[in-house]
Amino acid sequence: MSRRIALVVNPSSGRGLGARIAPVVRERLAAAGLTVDVHTTTCAEDVGRIAAEVVASGADAVALVGGDGTIHLGAQVLANSGMPFGVIPAGTGNDFARGIGVPLKDPGAAADLVIGGRTRAIDLAVAKDEFITTVVAGGFDSLVNRRANAMSWPKGSSRYTVATLAELRTFSPLEYVVTVDGEPIETSAMLVAVGTGPTYGGGLQICAGAEIDDGMLDVTIIKPVSRLTLLQLFPKLSKGTHVGHPAVHALRGHTVRIDSPGITAYADGEPLGPLPVDIGVAPGALTVFH
Repeated sequence: MSRRIALVVNPSSGRGLGARIAPVVRERLAAAGLTVDVHTTTCAEDVGRIAAEVVASGADAVALVGGDGTIHLGAQVLANSGMPFGVIPAGTGNDFARGIGVPLKDPGAAADLVIGGRTRAIDLAVAKDEFITTVVAGGFDSLVNRRANAMSWPKGSSRYTVATLAELRTFSPLEYVVTVDGEPIETSAMLVAVGTGPTYGGGLQICAGAEIDDGMLDVTIIKPVSRLTLLQLFPKLSKGTHVGHPAVHALRGHTVRIDSPGITAYADGEPLGPLPVDIGVAPGALTVFH
């Protein structure tokens, strides 16, 4: 019997990229003999509703065309469902797809992973009753995210560059209590990030070396540095070469609590809520094509 795939499309992802690549993906899946049911979202709430309908429908798998925000919404339903989940990257960051090894700029090749049918179980972080697919951030990076989300200009990733430079003008180190597996660390820091995978912000390897199926959370603390040094560190994050810098402190654990007064945590690029936040891990919670 033909495998039945639900293709869930966020047409607005990547400023319309989702809508442009969806026909390519559908044709690729159908040409391989799969039965394809296309579902198009019109708002964020549609993603979870459609995902729930797909799980209940008896489909063999779901493939989601969208970015990290869309995947975050889908994961809330697909986690622990056992339904295989394919990712067709169509966002600006695509950090979840990057973390599981999906081709980022070739939707046909991404669809081929669904066709191939090989799956693996990966971990998700859990915070404030939500599943997190990439990284929880709290500090300078979350302030940059907030500023960038509020900007209408410039477009694309350059918005984050402008937001970074603007935030640097007034930013000073924050006071944190970071508790890893019950052991508290009181420290001043520029930021604290916790993830199951290595990247956020469109490929910044803030948790370089993190493995998405080891049942652990990776924690990165960047200790106080000058504004110039912080600006110099950010490009190193894209290559993972910040590891070993004296200001970068890496830990691992099963539970993490981050607390810093007045700071909002961001997860998968969207506001999660004010600190403190308790983060756990759900080992093997999501089944993905790879």
